[in-house]
This record gives sequence, C-alpha cells and structure tokens, in this order.
Amino acid sequence: MSNNYTGLRTLAKTDPDAAKRCAARVRQIRQTLLPLRKRKSESSLLLATWNIRDFDSNKFGFGPRLAESFYYIAEMISCFDLVAVQEVNRDLAALDRLMRILGREWDYIATDTTTGAGGNDERMAFVFNTEKVWFRKIAGEIVLPEGQLIVSRKKAKAAKTATAAASPSLAAADEAKDAFIEVKQQFARTPFLVAFQSGWFRFSLCTVHIYFGADSGEALKRRIAEIEQLVGFFAERQDKASKQEKDRLGQVENYILLGDFNVVSPEHKTMAALKSKGFTVPAAIDGKKVRGPESHYYDQIAVRVKDPRFKVVGGGLIDMFQDVFRNTAEDRAIYASVLPKSDPETDPAFKATTPEKLFEKWRTWQMSDHAPLWIEIETDFADDYLDAIVKG
Repeated sequence: MSNNYTGLRTLAKTDPDAAKRCAARVRQIRQTLLPLRKRKSESSLLLATWNIRDFDSNKFGFGPRLAESFYYIAEMISCFDLVAVQEVNRDLAALDRLMRILGREWDYIATDTTTGAGGNDERMAFVFNTEKVWFRKIAGEIVLPEGQLIVSRKKAKAAKTATAAASPSLAAADEAKDAFIEVKQQFARTPFLVAFQSGWFRFSLCTVHIYFGADSGEALKRRIAEIEQLVGFFAERQDKASKQEKDRLGQVENYILLGDFNVVSPEHKTMAALKSKGFTVPAAIDGKKVRGPESHYYDQIAVRVKDPRFKVVGGGLIDMFQDVFRNTAEDRAIYASVLPKSDPETDPAFKATTPEKLFEKWRTWQMSDHAPLWIEIETDFADDYLDAIVKG
C-alpha cells in the first residue's frame, strides 16, 4: 500500500511550489528505490536501522524540518518492513507526523527518554508494518546487573591547598595532581529490546545509540566498553539457554543488534568489540561492501542467531541525497531563504565557512547525517517444517 500523500494538497494551499517540488521528488525517490521496493515479499523481512538526526527539536538552531522532508523520510522508511530509529526526541510530534504519512498499517514502539548529559534527552523507536511484522508482547530497556556495569575513568579535580591558592606556581602543581577515578555505570543511552516475529522467524531486536564522547582517550575506552558489555550481556543470556530463554519447541531466542554503534572503521577496536562473543555482521553489509570512501561506519547490524534456517540474502545503504536536497546551485537557491544566515556552531573547528558547506550541513537536519542501513532476511521456513514431519 502506498503512503498517505493527502497532506500534500493541504501544503499546496499554503506553498504550491513546495507541494509540486515535493510530489516530483517523492516520485523520483520511488523510481530510484524501485529495486529495493521490489524485494518486498511474503517470504522475507526487510530490516533497517536509521539514526534520524535530532528528530525533531531544533535545539541546534538549524531550523525545524520542512513539511516536504517528512515525505522524503517516510518514502525511504516505507521501503522496509521494520526500522530501528535513533535520536527521536522527547516530543513525539515529529514521529507521529511521520506515521500519518506512512499510513494505518504502520505502528511504532518507543522508549522513554534517557536523562543525563550522555542520554541527550533522546528516545529510540521501532517503526514497523503490522501486515508483515507482529509484536510478541515483550519489550524492555537493558539494565546491566551489578557485576556487568560499564567501567570507565573520569577526571577528578584535586583539592587546592591553601598555600597553592596564594601561589600560581603551586596552584599549577596541584592541577597536575588531577587524577582519574574509576566509575561503574549503565549505558549513556539505554538499549531497547523488543521481541518480534515475521513469517516463521522469531527474534529479539535491540536498538542502540552507543556513547560517542571522543575518538581517543577515556571517552573512546568507554565507547568500546559499552559495546563489549552489550554483546556480552546477550551472549551470556543466549548461551545459558534457560527455561525462560527457550520457546515451547526448545528453540533459543535469536538476537539482532542494530543502530548507531559509533564504530570507527572495519579494522578498529570498536568493530572488534561488536564482533566478539559470537556476534557477526552479515556478509552483505560487512566492511566496505556497501560504503563509499567518504562513508562512516557508525551504523551497524550484528546478529547472534541459533536458528540454522536463518539466512541473510541481501543488504545495502540508501543514498539519502541522490534525489533530494542535492548540493547543487539549483537546490541551494531553492532553500536559501530557510537556511540560517550563518552556521550556529560554536566550535570553530566544525563551523561551515562557505555557502556550500553551510547547505551541506543544514540538509543533515532535514534528512540526517546517517544513511539507512538494511538487510533482507529469509522468513519462510514452511518447507523445513513440513520436511521434518515427513521424515518423522
């Protein structure tokens, strides 16, 4: 079933140029993604993950998303059956607006927001087509037990002595005494686990937005530690094969982790952590298979599946800007009036200094700075089931 485009007629009453442009570009997206859409079938599941940048608070000052952007995002999501979405904000108005475009056969399950500086007041959500996927009534946020907490080190300021307070040189010496203290904590953003089924395939999906911090030092160590503890948590749970972990046929639960892992590169320790404890990245999307030289590796899908019938038959990455918000003179002219006059970024190292760079940055708040990553999983095990009966 197609998306609900009726809102475009309402947009045409207030901004006819935007409505015409949106309709034309949605048609172009549909044409570009037709090969992906044709993969939809009753015998497989199209599973994706997408970090939709700051969806949708405008706290960074780049302006709210335009009405047309919601149609472009919806058109891409509708190519799949189930999508893990990260960076959903506390206010669910943007997500609800997206759902209205997707149509009545779509639904979502979302977390509460994670508080604290690391949590960034974000939610995570699963958006799914109820005609292909059903919720198995199990959902929860992952809380690590006492013995598996993430260990990281934070700088603790040394107390200044009275003598140092009166002497700059001694104060500097005291500053040098600053030490790191060991801290045990939960995930910066709580991973979200939901049990689903599509066809014959039963599985638990866990979506994550792993702590970023920095690319070196203690912040990077914490990032790696979060990934290690996450895969360790599920590996231990699956390998215990307790009565709770098995279904009535004795099958152990299948786990798929997906989301923004902030992986640096295929050769980096962050990827090694993700691929530890028996988790694998499907060959169709592993390494540089679907990424260009300028692509990042933050987003990943990793599986630990015990079902011998499990098979990934494809995968890929959507080029979000192939048809919309292109960095061309034409598109820069179209959107010039809604761009900020200058980059509101406060850090000079990341500030856009040319109109082209500003547009390139602004468009990531219309679509995202992450591209949708997907895999296709076979879900029709009917022949295996019937063969087992035939063989007795």
